[in-house]
Amino acid sequence: MTESDKAGLTAASNGQRPISYDTPTYDGYSFPTARLRDTLSDPAKTPLCLVACGSFSPITHLHLRIFEMASDYCKLDTEFEIMGGYLSAVSDAYKKAGLAPAKHRVHMCQVACEQTSNWLQVDTWEPFSPEYLPTAKVLDHFDYELNTVRGGAKIVDADGKEIGRKPYRIVLLAGSDLIMTMSEPGLWAPEDLNHILGKYGAFIVERAGTDIDAALAHLQKWRDNIYVIRQLIQNDVSSTKIRNFLKQGMSVLYLIPTDVITYIIENGLYVDEYNAKQHQQSKQDVVNKIEEVADKVAMDGSKDEAASDADSGVEA
Repeated sequence: MTESDKAGLTAASNGQRPISYDTPTYDGYSFPTARLRDTLSDPAKTPLCLVACGSFSPITHLHLRIFEMASDYCKLDTEFEIMGGYLSAVSDAYKKAGLAPAKHRVHMCQVACEQTSNWLQVDTWEPFSPEYLPTAKVLDHFDYELNTVRGGAKIVDADGKEIGRKPYRIVLLAGSDLIMTMSEPGLWAPEDLNHILGKYGAFIVERAGTDIDAALAHLQKWRDNIYVIRQLIQNDVSSTKIRNFLKQGMSVLYLIPTDVITYIIENGLYVDEYNAKQHQQSKQDVVNKIEEVADKVAMDGSKDEAASDADSGVEA
């Protein structure tokens, strides 16, 4: 991490630090609802809850941006009313390369939501699971919490009196790279695809370098449940690129939320390779310095010897 990153962070991170996020997930776990809207503004619309699943190692501005893109899409092109948005990070049992421990990824997501949004929340049910949970099961979890436990979204009359309820529609929010994998034979179990795309559906955000139309051609069975959001301003930032930048000691300022960068610095995440290179370079610098001093001493000794020979020379 560069000194300019740290200086920029000091200036940018002047808000209040978020609360502690060490709350246990299962013993004492509670579904987060602080930012969830429980009452429809327009009773004619369908209450929608967006769920983004992923590694978030680390979370980027694009992860957050797709929620805003989905929100705009809903307002302009659908009969949905957005009631909430959730990030659900994969558990450590996923064993993916470059995956920071779940406690750090959860905290970075919470820091990002705290800093940048007034409606996004982080659910810790999936990331702190001791076993890997497939996406279908994660969506079932949200369906249970929102519709079975809470009974759906309220419908009220002009006086604010509850007159009915509508079930929340749970929809997966993802980049088009996910749909690309779903269209490849054998990568996803057919029953999982049918459960995710058939029962819940997906909002898919177009990403650079993916042929979303070709992918959708293989998923025609669920076409009516897949909503494509075109990316009007191209943004190809990814967690992989961020990790590579950090491994090289490059700045990631303005690519991910500033409080997330602060957290990465404070906890030394993703920089083991960079630190190892720096350590090796420091060792090499010491070796080079020793050799330089040794060469200088040897050269000075040669000069003294030559001077001594000259002073004691015998005239011819």
